[in-house]
Amino acid sequence: MSAPPLSRRQAALALIASAASLASCDRPDEEIVPYVEQPENVVPGVPLRFATALPLDGYARGVLATVFEGRPVKLEGNPTHPASLGATDVFLEAEILSLYDPGRSRTVREGTRIASWERFLSAFLPAVRRAEARGGEGLAILTGNVTSPTLLRLIGELRGRFPALRWHGHEPVGEANSAAGTVLAFGLPLSPLPRLDRAAVVLALDADPLGPGPDAIRHGREFAERRSARRDGRGFSRLYAVEPVMSVTGAKADHRLALAPAELRDFAAAMANRLGASLDAPALTPAAARFLEAALVDLQAHPGEALVMTGEWQPPEVHALVHWINERLRSPVEFVEPFIPDAPLPLAALAEDLRGGRVETLLVLGANPAYDAPGDLGFAAALRDSRALTVHLGSWRDETGALCRWHLPESHPLEEWSDLRARDGTVSLCQPMIRPLYSTRSAAWLLGLLMGRLDDTAHGAVRATWTAQQGGDFESWWRRALHDGVVAESAAPRVSPPPARLPALPARPSIGGLTLLFRPDPTVWDGRYGNNAWLQECPKPLTRLVWGNAAHMAPGDAAERRIADGDMIRLELGGRSLELPVLLRPGTARGVVVVTLGHGRRAAGAIGDGVGADAYPLRRSESPWAVPGLVAGSLGRKAGLLREQPDQKLEGEATELFQTLTLDAFDRRRGDPPPPSARPPSLNPDVVSDTHAWGMVIDTTLCIGCNACVIACQSENNVPVVGPEQVAGGRDMHWLRIDTYDLGTPEAPSPGFQPVPCMHCEHAPCEPVCPVEASVHDAEGLNVQVYNRCIGTRFCQANCPYKVRRFNWYGYADGQEYANQGAPVLAAQRNPEVTVRARGVMEKCTYCTQRISAARRAAEKEGREIREGEVVTACQAACPSRAIVFGDLKRPDSGVSRLRQEPQHYALLGQLGTRPRTTYLAEVSNPNPALDEGGA
Repeated sequence: MSAPPLSRRQAALALIASAASLASCDRPDEEIVPYVEQPENVVPGVPLRFATALPLDGYARGVLATVFEGRPVKLEGNPTHPASLGATDVFLEAEILSLYDPGRSRTVREGTRIASWERFLSAFLPAVRRAEARGGEGLAILTGNVTSPTLLRLIGELRGRFPALRWHGHEPVGEANSAAGTVLAFGLPLSPLPRLDRAAVVLALDADPLGPGPDAIRHGREFAERRSARRDGRGFSRLYAVEPVMSVTGAKADHRLALAPAELRDFAAAMANRLGASLDAPALTPAAARFLEAALVDLQAHPGEALVMTGEWQPPEVHALVHWINERLRSPVEFVEPFIPDAPLPLAALAEDLRGGRVETLLVLGANPAYDAPGDLGFAAALRDSRALTVHLGSWRDETGALCRWHLPESHPLEEWSDLRARDGTVSLCQPMIRPLYSTRSAAWLLGLLMGRLDDTAHGAVRATWTAQQGGDFESWWRRALHDGVVAESAAPRVSPPPARLPALPARPSIGGLTLLFRPDPTVWDGRYGNNAWLQECPKPLTRLVWGNAAHMAPGDAAERRIADGDMIRLELGGRSLELPVLLRPGTARGVVVVTLGHGRRAAGAIGDGVGADAYPLRRSESPWAVPGLVAGSLGRKAGLLREQPDQKLEGEATELFQTLTLDAFDRRRGDPPPPSARPPSLNPDVVSDTHAWGMVIDTTLCIGCNACVIACQSENNVPVVGPEQVAGGRDMHWLRIDTYDLGTPEAPSPGFQPVPCMHCEHAPCEPVCPVEASVHDAEGLNVQVYNRCIGTRFCQANCPYKVRRFNWYGYADGQEYANQGAPVLAAQRNPEVTVRARGVMEKCTYCTQRISAARRAAEKEGREIREGEVVTACQAACPSRAIVFGDLKRPDSGVSRLRQEPQHYALLGQLGTRPRTTYLAEVSNPNPALDEGGA
């Protein structure tokens, strides 16, 4: 039978479809240009790795950059660097996206007009000559925390040429209280280096060593070394936390006490009195007194291994008090002298000089005080109204750059030469990973310009610094330092401080109302990462908030003020106000409201502008971390908080999802053989692995919920950003999430962290329901996703009990990107070894199969088997605490095989019979019997 004739409509549609298919097969428009002369050591498709360092608050953290043909695509920790120890945090991982940020500054600007470097020189050099004629009178420089030996050398030379030069320093999240505390205690400024790996008992007095910060990676590693249930002869440490709001450290503590700041100071004074001091300390509440008694007895029972820590947000007298306490406990704390002999002047002095007309030329190097200065300084107004020649050097034309007369684009740290010191003084030589993307300059060039050297380069300045210090074969030393990423034996010498003195404690403030507490944001820090889309969409530890901040409040305080979770509220303090949503946080001390800094940017860029609320205007320079007298009230409308996977409350049998046991229970289990794994009957055939059987074990005892693994996976696997509107619809694309479970009570929450990637089930529920066999097993047991087969039915997602699959509702990386995420420059960041997925397909964790493939090719080339530990997934490499272990289950001696024999090993939802290749170790805690229920 012949087919019926086509109608005119059908014929037209067929013609259009055929034309479209012919067009899709046409030759691309791009021209392929081969190398005329191939660069040395560059093989197309084969990556190179180089060592460098990146700063946070001025301190170096060493990284290894993976570079494909001149473009870095991934950063990992440098194992030889004391601040990174081979791991990363969210800031290091996301720095690669900041390099390619389309919002970076590209040109010189004079006010709002685009200008040239030549025009800037014509305006700036006469001002330099006038300043030189007056000995530097009227010349000022503002920087952040400077640890670079080269920049410190150049600033020293400038002080010699311009004796009246005024150098000011400003870090929104700095170390002013810590430095002032050492002066109170010892009479001189010192930098303490607490050693968690040498501490058997730790008391964190409003300290968050496991939270974000320059030392976070080192602290996480040291904590894990004394916290592993596989102790190898070392004791399992015990952690106490006393704090006003739940921190990451508080979440991992064996015992935690919520206290307001004034009560916390009384707690520290009472502890000192128990150790021989005679301070005026009000009586503690019964709960605080019981907690103090148990913790102090424990600390005194471990002399030399007992450590008390406090955070930067505590006032100097509490820091001094902690030094006095640690001296009596013989705590494992080392001290080094500051790297800057003469500390820079404070920002407040610069604000006064600007208002008084005493500044004629001001250079702002990388700082952004127009945004992040305390509100009472009025710095933005002083800068705007000043008649001085103001010059801003920065990678973004931020709030300060917009107010300065001249803005100069600064090279990214991955584009330029430099040197930096880590917290312990270790020096890293920083080398560029890529040629500058734009016409940018460095701080070393600008300081050299002040010295009259127009042709200075950052490379020449760094070499000049170290040529003067190194004898012998300088070139060999230079190459070795660049190769290793650290300068050998450059750590600062440890110093022995004089006997600690007891500080005088000021009277408690009598101001009523709430106390407003400020904290750095765990994803955007002080606001410098506000335009980084990965970090804006990264769930914050504990709260899981994304794309903004909130006011954290105790449920009891909110109930008294008729404030509900998610309400928009107004915070009023000292004639200023702030509107933002409220997030009720069980475990928050009564009488405090906590707000994170770094949001509400006005000149961050297309990603960060207008996200969240700016808390800096409510900050006070004399007390930057806590301000009493706050008034909070509801505005009568909801805000719509964006949270990915909120906390999950577990009760009864639901605790099988996240298993915990005490150290005593673990020790009792240790001698018993591991229980047989439950294998319910299944109709699925058993998976047969030809050569390897890849698996992963995650130790929840060691996981600190820092999200380094989440951003590492995003960077490695080209995971797109979807934006706040899509997140609100539940459409995030992260291949890995960290679930937060709470097994405590509303009065005493007890969070636990559980990273959840694809389980790579041997009996995978996603496979039999796929109509096109896009979800299948490979020969090594990996549950793979064949993108070019997938037709987007989402049956696999519906059948997955772990909910680890993501569906591309839109072309998040292919034509429908959020904001500026479709800019061509961002394509340079993508990993060429991982497919960029299109709209309408499922995607998920692949165990970094590209890394497995690379190891397989290397082994075949050398005629050997893949070695144990040769394949390291991106999440495993990033983890500061080494909570993630990956390897071959067919090897009985592999790390992952040994962990599966541990008594606390379990499979998530193992009763379903999915036989996951990703399994867990239950969280082991070490509670003090004196603080257990019914304890003395």
